Amino acid sequence: MADADVTTQNSYAALPPDQVEVPKYAWPALWALVLGFFMILVDSTIVSVATPALMRAFNTGIDTVVWVTSAYLLAFAVPMLITGRLGDRIGPKRVYMIGLVVFTLSSAWCGLTGTLGLGIGWLIVARVVQGLGGSMMSPQTMTVIARIFPPQKRGGAMALWGSTAGVAALVGPIVGGLLIDSAGWEWIFLINVPIGILTVILVARLVPKLSTHTHTFDWVGVVLSAVGLFCVVFAIQEGETYNWGKITGIISVPALIVLGVVLLVAFVWWQWRQKSEPLVPLSLFADRNFSVSSVAITAVGFSITAMIFPFMIYAQVVRGLDPTHAALLMAPQALASIVFAPIAGRIVDRVHPRILSGIGLLGMAATIFWLSRVMTPTSATWQILLPALFLGISSSFVWGTLATGANRNLPRQAAGSGSGVYNTVRQVGSVIGSAAIAVLMESRIAAHLPGAQGPSLSFGTNAVLPQFVKNGLSSALSDAMVLPAAVLLIGFVATLFFENLRHLR
Repeated sequence: MADADVTTQNSYAALPPDQVEVPKYAWPALWALVLGFFMILVDSTIVSVATPALMRAFNTGIDTVVWVTSAYLLAFAVPMLITGRLGDRIGPKRVYMIGLVVFTLSSAWCGLTGTLGLGIGWLIVARVVQGLGGSMMSPQTMTVIARIFPPQKRGGAMALWGSTAGVAALVGPIVGGLLIDSAGWEWIFLINVPIGILTVILVARLVPKLSTHTHTFDWVGVVLSAVGLFCVVFAIQEGETYNWGKITGIISVPALIVLGVVLLVAFVWWQWRQKSEPLVPLSLFADRNFSVSSVAITAVGFSITAMIFPFMIYAQVVRGLDPTHAALLMAPQALASIVFAPIAGRIVDRVHPRILSGIGLLGMAATIFWLSRVMTPTSATWQILLPALFLGISSSFVWGTLATGANRNLPRQAAGSGSGVYNTVRQVGSVIGSAAIAVLMESRIAAHLPGAQGPSLSFGTNAVLPQFVKNGLSSALSDAMVLPAAVLLIGFVATLFFENLRHLR
């Protein structure tokens, strides 16, 4: 597609919604971008169903396998603070396509680690590169929406963007289960190669080139945020391994946490000092709706990632299901999201986000807690499927609504930085959720099954476990599920502080 100068948003400002038309190229462009966006988000959760398979394939424990997800999420989250700005500087389409190529090639690398018999360390490194590719892609989707859709018609586009994130988080384990059982765990990565090639073709043809703006990059901020976040996540996730004591020499787990927190505080201070172009413009948070949405989406990212790990281990190890049938326990969530997300999209421009997102977040918290109570060795299948169904319905009213609330009142020139920050905090929530749930699972397993170690969970999924092991393990995993439910309540409280959107005043 030739270069396209998008009509300025100011020309729409005085028009009522029924007189505003969406450019003809907008929806095809969005669908092309969403395909790649869906793919990179599926890879945030698809590994969860492969946890037992990876533990067996690499003969390692859960604390190591969790890094296959955490490394991806960390590499995904940190660079987004700069990749959003990079899109403004050299064009969101170009950055998206570079990221897509990196993601596709690294997906092949991930799959080949199993085929070539390489160690799990190589898989983790490949996942880091894959996360870097995803970090280049993710902010560009939200930026393009903000620049090609009129404000009065942006709700439906944001609902599609948000529902894609929600459906991807739920579909990932289902797709993973089917691929693991039919072709092997390597194919949860190799499947991205043909999809990535198709997406490159569609984006090249359908997405317009948008005008660019000159930006400087805050490299000091990049280093402070990256190192600080890594220290905190590594310390939390590996704390149990080192008994919360020394890691090596003078470095201990508590010291690493303190160092990470100090660096993150220094990062915020540095952003406040930067008067030209900080990596995170703190002025974004002067918009209360952006702040509220950021807090809420962080809680959602944390909880969705955190709940999948214990649930999938419960389904495969306690219930003895193969990956496909374990993943199909999530099917009601995905189906409900697909059905109800369009409904949310049609009403998000007319109903205040405080109402929609508040109901959705409260519903998600309640149903995850409900699910935790029925995670027993003897629960009937329908007792698992029912709360899963309500979880899908609830989440449909969260993703797109929060995305709409985050960007609606922001000025157009803040599209790149705003989308970068919003996507970053969502991914940071996922990173911390992945680390926190691993620690909590290990501690609860130790409490309910004294002497049990992470690697002992690598029994074959068809192994017959002693009843006392099933009882103890299911109790430990259901205890862990309470954490994501509780964190969602923080997001719900945040949504109570939403202000009116401009088009609803």
